Amino acid sequence: MAEGGQAPARNPLRTLREVGQSVWLDFIERGLLRSGGLRRLVEEDGVSGVTSNPTIFDKAITGSAEYDAQLAELVSAGRTTPEIYEAVVSEDIRGAADTLRPVFDETRGADGYVSIEVSPLLAHDTAGTVQEVRRWSSLIGRPNVMVKIPATPEGIPAIEEMIAEGRSINITLIFSLQMYRRVIEAYLRGLERRAASGGPLHQVASVASFFVSRIDTEVDQRLASRIKDAAPADASRLRALLGKAAIANAKLAYQLFREVFTGARFQALAGRGARVQRPLWASTSTKNPAYPDLLYAEALVGPDTVDTMPPQTLAAFRDHGRVSPGAVMEDVDGAAGLLAALAGAGVPIEDVTRVLLDAGVALFSESFNQLFAAIDAKRRSLAAAPR
Repeated sequence: MAEGGQAPARNPLRTLREVGQSVWLDFIERGLLRSGGLRRLVEEDGVSGVTSNPTIFDKAITGSAEYDAQLAELVSAGRTTPEIYEAVVSEDIRGAADTLRPVFDETRGADGYVSIEVSPLLAHDTAGTVQEVRRWSSLIGRPNVMVKIPATPEGIPAIEEMIAEGRSINITLIFSLQMYRRVIEAYLRGLERRAASGGPLHQVASVASFFVSRIDTEVDQRLASRIKDAAPADASRLRALLGKAAIANAKLAYQLFREVFTGARFQALAGRGARVQRPLWASTSTKNPAYPDLLYAEALVGPDTVDTMPPQTLAAFRDHGRVSPGAVMEDVDGAAGLLAALAGAGVPIEDVTRVLLDAGVALFSESFNQLFAAIDAKRRSLAAAPR
């Protein structure tokens, strides 16, 4: 008991797990692994996964001295820039996977994953994506690793192929309901192919990463330009739509998830051991300081979901998060009406999500290129230094 006979405060992060939502950390760096910080998050907060992307690795490697010794060793060994990148990233991913292995074992493969992304430069290259998924899986050599494939038209057949091969896949950069349907279909077809070939289904895990806050950023910008020139009554109506599109879009995605994975087609696969492809809420930190810091995290609580939180959102939820079981299932009709109202205001969600997918691929590609340039500069500098 706490001082005064009161029970210690309940950790809201652990409560999320009890109502069916896994919390994954959207962050990785060498210092977090070496210090035992990730292990503490797993043991104390119930964190059960880690996600990474080129932007995260760019900030980690270029913003920390933790990697300098390994970089110097690799340069001394004559490794190329791509080889250095793979060696550094693989060590972090293996370390995170090993830390999460007890969760993976306890949940029998339902949780405890760390995600590594294929090169964003391959976002429109199906064959290249397939080859890189296979290579990362072999290079890292851990059963609790998910390789991330972007939800581009060229990524869809790669997703199906990798699921059919029995690989665990995180589908990233999902913004639109239309693309989400294609992602689900690719997962089901992959499972059906694997079942037809006699392969086990229980070893295959997948999440569909639905991006959230970026949608409000784009929609709000478009609404703001219309509000500026609108008549008072119209301006009031448009202002009422601000900050609501992202949650509405995610709620409709969850409704689609429930419809498909309770349907006969998937239940036939479930009878052979298949797992549901959980929706993963990505980009749930609040970008607009005028909005509550946990706006998205609190609104999207629901069973069979994952929320991947950056460190600041994780800390905020631990401090003052409110858990409303099934929040993501509330007022689905209102969510559909909100998107219809946006379309009527000249902000169709289909156009917003198309722009965001292109921007997301471009952003990760830019970070990937920046990281390679930084590694190359370090390699050249160390190679030129007197010995």
